[in-house]
Amino acid sequence: MISITQKTLQDLEFNTILETIASRCNTDIGHSKALAIAPIKDKNELLINLEQTSEYLSSFSNNNALPNHGFENILFELQFLAIDDSILEVSSFKKISNLTDTAITLIQFLKKFESYYPKLYQRTATIECVKLITQRIDEVVDKFGIIKDNASPDLIDIRRNINVVRGKINQSFGMALSQYHSLGYLDDIKETVVENRRVLAVLAMYRRKVKGSILGTSKTGSIAYIEPESAQRYSRELNNLEFEEREEIMRILKRLTNEIRPFLDTLAAYQELLSDVDVIAAKAKYARSINGLLPTITDKKRMFFREAYHPILYLNNKEKKEITYPQTIELHHESRIIVISGPNAGGKTISLKTVGLLQLMLQSGMLIPVHERSETFLFDRILTDIGDNQSIENHLSTYSYRLKNMNYFLKKCNSKTLFLIDEFGTGSDPELGGALAETFLEEFYDREAFGIITTHYSNLKILANELPFASNANMLFDEKSLEPMYKLLLGQAGSSFTFEVAQKNGIPFGLINRAKKKIEGGKVRFDKTIANLQKERSKLEKTSLHLKEEESKAREESKKMETINAKIQDKLERYQELYDANQRLIYIGQKIDDIAESYFNNKDKKTLIGEFLKMIEIENSKRKKISAKEKKAKEVIQKKVVEEVQVKVEAIRTVKKEKKIKAKIEEENKPKVILKVGDRVRMIDGKAIGTIDAIEKNKATVNYGVFTSKVSLDQLQFVQPV
Repeated sequence: MISITQKTLQDLEFNTILETIASRCNTDIGHSKALAIAPIKDKNELLINLEQTSEYLSSFSNNNALPNHGFENILFELQFLAIDDSILEVSSFKKISNLTDTAITLIQFLKKFESYYPKLYQRTATIECVKLITQRIDEVVDKFGIIKDNASPDLIDIRRNINVVRGKINQSFGMALSQYHSLGYLDDIKETVVENRRVLAVLAMYRRKVKGSILGTSKTGSIAYIEPESAQRYSRELNNLEFEEREEIMRILKRLTNEIRPFLDTLAAYQELLSDVDVIAAKAKYARSINGLLPTITDKKRMFFREAYHPILYLNNKEKKEITYPQTIELHHESRIIVISGPNAGGKTISLKTVGLLQLMLQSGMLIPVHERSETFLFDRILTDIGDNQSIENHLSTYSYRLKNMNYFLKKCNSKTLFLIDEFGTGSDPELGGALAETFLEEFYDREAFGIITTHYSNLKILANELPFASNANMLFDEKSLEPMYKLLLGQAGSSFTFEVAQKNGIPFGLINRAKKKIEGGKVRFDKTIANLQKERSKLEKTSLHLKEEESKAREESKKMETINAKIQDKLERYQELYDANQRLIYIGQKIDDIAESYFNNKDKKTLIGEFLKMIEIENSKRKKISAKEKKAKEVIQKKVVEEVQVKVEAIRTVKKEKKIKAKIEEENKPKVILKVGDRVRMIDGKAIGTIDAIEKNKATVNYGVFTSKVSLDQLQFVQPV
């Protein structure tokens, strides 16, 4: 059973989270429920709550979005139905009908998609779908919230008579209007409505000449509003009918109220369901805005928040378009307590609050902004001491208040407690306060409590280093600029960079040296050693990050090469298949040519047919039976390979052609050798080489050994002697 004090909720700004979630609710009841969210004591109930929110969150990204679950509050109607002989108004029935219809639609949807939303369906499984409620209301009330004419036989007759009488009134009024208008007794507006009755706008000077009842006058008294005598008797009849109509409507509403009253509990269940879903939806919307999810909840005593964000800071920075730095924090049986140190404004308190707030949110049924591989277990208590807690009301100093708080911690702290203390030990003499803080820390450690503290005290850093199941951590600072990097580093204490920060802020170097002389040399050396270690650690972090990036790039390149190799291998195999197929066709062609030549010589048809059948049987024995679908797929692949090869062959041919043309151009551009008798030559397009025996009038006699030929000198090409 989890126990959280109001102070812890205040320290971790839990109410800010609740207000943000409440603002995302669509209904007043949902808004109130969201503001009342508190840590859930029962583990099973908590897990169901978390899974319901996670399921709703998934609906934003799948194709089965949950239907509308908005509704109008019917608390007043439920209270009225609980009173015997009470009668609801028409507007109340419309609200009840809409709420019932919405609830039934949601219940039926979740039943249909139970596999998608098992926990949300579980919430509706025991609620009955009573369609009779909407059926009864729809029989009486139309979509505009008006009682239907056929709600009862008597109402039909009454409204029919009302329409008849209204027709008579309009007819008699129209006749009076025409009569007095022609006599010039009426004002320009002619008529108006007074007390829901049509009246003539009679000029004051003629009011005695118009028969009827005066129902009023204009502000100036120049116009008298008179209901004609001929329409008055019908008006009295209309009044009587309208009274009967109201009486009949009251009887109908009373009957309808009595029909709905037995379903009071069902209606209450519908409203409770829809308001619960409204809160779940609001939590899911909030989770979407902070990239929240449900981490693994384990029975092992291990909290591992990887890449955790402080949700309030994340949304504020998102609005300002600023970066929020995530933190990775781990607590387990062999590292139960973390002591965070380092200079101020480095993010120690935010890291502390991030852990506490996320754990509190999770144990209140909310999804949290962490990496999906994060995990945690459930604490019985979360104790906090954050900020300046000086109590003006009780006249307590900061230190007194903190001591009182530590006393409470000592009473409640156990192995299922998470404690978070900011600036542990401050508020008193550093030596004495540090010693007391060290004692408290040892006590928390002995009780096997889990916790995170922030401090500047060296003795607490040393103690965390000495205790087997405790560890140091620090907020990284850039060693050159002394600017915070907002990254928590586990395993090493942090320097406060007291003198370095002072020097950066313009404090004279001489004053800093004087300050150093006033304290023990050991402390300066200790702090300096930590600072140096921190700088080295920072350098290693950067080197490690660079190596990881290089490793990641190498992996990507390796994957690319593997993919390329696989594609090349696949292409080679397909090209080999094409080559083998073509070789087989060439072989078959040669075989057919041999058979054809044999037939040409001996004209033996029997031998010809036998050879053909033998060849076909040999080829068919190599074939495998495949389906039409497989054959079509194979043909598509073969066609694709052939097209690829043709493209590549065409490219090779083009290159060869270009080379040939280029060689020809180069040959033509070479300085021509003047041919003479005895030179070795050949035709430009030929291969045979001969010797020039004689040259006459641009023609040469070329001796090829076996024969001679007369050729134009332009068609001869000089051949270098061997």
